[in-house]
Amino acid sequence: MPAEATTVTRPAAQSLTHRFRTAARHIEKHTPEHRDRAVDGLRALALLAVPLGHWLLGGFTVRGGGALHNASPLSALGFLAPLSWVLQLLGIFFLVGGYSSVLSLRRSQERGGTTGQWLRGRLVRLGRPVLGVTAVWAVLLPVLALLGVPGATLRTAAVLVVQPLWFVGIYACVTALTPYCARAARRWGAWTALPLMGAVAVVDVLRYGPYAEQVPSWTGLLNLLPGWLFAYQLGVCWGEGRLRRRGALVLLAGGTVLFAVLVLVFGYPASMVGVPGETRTNAHPPSLLVLALAAVQCGAAVLLRDRIARVLRRPALWAPVVVVNLSAMTILCWHQTAMLAAAVPASRAGGTVAGLIGAPDSPGWVLARLAWLPVFAGVLVALGSVTRRFETSWRGTGRAARALAGALAAAFALYAVAVV
Repeated sequence: MPAEATTVTRPAAQSLTHRFRTAARHIEKHTPEHRDRAVDGLRALALLAVPLGHWLLGGFTVRGGGALHNASPLSALGFLAPLSWVLQLLGIFFLVGGYSSVLSLRRSQERGGTTGQWLRGRLVRLGRPVLGVTAVWAVLLPVLALLGVPGATLRTAAVLVVQPLWFVGIYACVTALTPYCARAARRWGAWTALPLMGAVAVVDVLRYGPYAEQVPSWTGLLNLLPGWLFAYQLGVCWGEGRLRRRGALVLLAGGTVLFAVLVLVFGYPASMVGVPGETRTNAHPPSLLVLALAAVQCGAAVLLRDRIARVLRRPALWAPVVVVNLSAMTILCWHQTAMLAAAVPASRAGGTVAGLIGAPDSPGWVLARLAWLPVFAGVLVALGSVTRRFETSWRGTGRAARALAGALAAAFALYAVAVV
C-alpha cells in the first residue's frame, strides 16, 4: 500500500512542479525589462504581512450563548510584542506607495493626462474592491442572523472586516496629496519628512505629557495624516531621486536610536498593534514610535533595493511576487473574511478549538494558530478566485447593479459605524 501511494503521489507532485515552472517562465517572459522588481517585492512583502499579522495576533473567545469576541495573545503573552515590529510593515507599504504614485503621475502627465484624471483612476482602483467586500457583507449579515448567528458575533465580524479598510481611506488621502508631495520633494528632498515627524511628536507630548489630562481625547486623531504621510513622503522623495544611500543610512540609524529611546526611556508600549486592556496604543492613531519604526524600515528598504532586485531575477521567486501584487486589494479586503469563515462555523459547534476559538493565553495556542495559517490561506485563495473580479473594471456591469452595490455598501457602513 505505501508503494502504491508513492507511485500515485509522485506524478501528481511532479505535475504541480511542472505547472509552476511553466507559469513562472511565462511570467518571466512577459515581464518588461524596466520593471522595478525590488519595489514590487517590497510591496508584496508588506501586503502579506497584513493577513499574517492579523491571523497571528488576533484570536477569539466565546461568551454568552456561543458569541465570538475578539481577543489578542499579546494581552497574556507580552513577549510576542517584538513580533509586531516585523509584521507591522505599513512603513514599507506607504514608502513603495509614494514611490509608485509619483512615477505613475509623471508617466500620466507625459502622455498628456491631467492630475485629476490620474487621481480619479487611482481612487477608482482602490474603491472598487472596498465597495465589493462591504456590499457582500451587507447581504451576509442578515443571512447569518436568520441562521441564528448571535448579534455579538456579527458585530465582531463587522469590526474585523472594517479593521483593514481604514487603511484604504488614509491611503486615498495621501495619494491625493501626491502632486504637492512631489513639488516639496523636488525642492527640499527628504528633509520634507522631518516636519511630519515633528508634528506627530508635538501631538504625542500633548496627549502623553504632563498636561495630558487637560487635552481632549480626540487630539490623537491629529496624527492620522502626518503619521501615515511620513513614509509616503519618503517614497515620493525616493521616486524623485532625492532619497539615496546616505539618507537611507540616516533613516536606519536615527530611527533605531529613536525607537529604543521611546520604548526604554519614555515608556511607549512595545507592541505596534493595539492590546486589549491597554490605555495606550501606537497604531490607532500612529504615535511617534510608528514613525521611528517606519524610518528603520524605509532606510533598510532603500539600502537593500539592489540586492532584492537581484534575488527576484529568479523566475521561481518573481512569479509569486507578481501574483501577490495583482491581487493586492483582494488580499487586503478579504483576509479577515477567510479567518471568519473558519471561526464562525466552529463557534456554532460549541466548545473550544485549539488555535481558533479559546483564550489565546499560552504558547500552545500560538503553535496551534500556526497550524491554522495554511487553512486561512487556502480559504483566502478560494475567496480570491471569486472576488478578484472586484479589482477589474466594472464597465460591463449594469447601472442598476452598480447602484445596488453602492446602496448595500452604504448600509454596511452605517451598521459598522454603529457597532465599531
